[in-house]
Amino acid sequence: MRRTLLALALSLSLVATAYGSDDIDKVNGSVNVSSGQHAGNVSTVNGGVNIASGASVEKASTVNGEIELDDRATANKLNTVNGSISMGAGARVSGVVEATNGAIELGKGAEVLGGASNVNGSISLDKAHVAGGIQTVNGDITVGADSRVEGGILVDKPSGWHSNSNRRPHIVIGPHAVVQGTLEFRREVELYVSDSAQIGAVKGATAQKFSGANP
Repeated sequence: MRRTLLALALSLSLVATAYGSDDIDKVNGSVNVSSGQHAGNVSTVNGGVNIASGASVEKASTVNGEIELDDRATANKLNTVNGSISMGAGARVSGVVEATNGAIELGKGAEVLGGASNVNGSISLDKAHVAGGIQTVNGDITVGADSRVEGGILVDKPSGWHSNSNRRPHIVIGPHAVVQGTLEFRREVELYVSDSAQIGAVKGATAQKFSGANP
């Protein structure tokens, strides 16, 4: 009986590990999730998070560090303060991607089923897909060629010390890109839309058409 219970406990332990029940929490150091590994909530302060190719986590978060989701890696949510977020080719996030002060970059075939948002820092898509809209305050947005966004785009009005910024964010919708939903701008921006792109209604800005790869 005892051997049976021990065997059952070991089996349950292995199953829990396989499905990512283990959380990783660090201070003043980076976190690396190895290729093929499954983890739960992964977080650090003053360090970066790297999720290797084919690995998966429930949530990755950091303060004062970047998050790298390598090719074909997956996560439910990514969040960083004072750091960038990059997603490799074919990487997938089933929830939201949020960076307070940092860039967000989606590689070829990368997919975010929630929204992608930041306050400061660029947001760029390279043949990528965002299903829950894109939002920023002071950042540039590039919806690259053949990329797709549902849920529209929002560039919000700065508040607090951000309101002192007079720079106009540059918004580029590239060739054959698709943006479904309203493109709403609550501050002055420079909006460039490829003549082969498809976009929804535009509010608060005038689109400048361009041909070729870039405006």
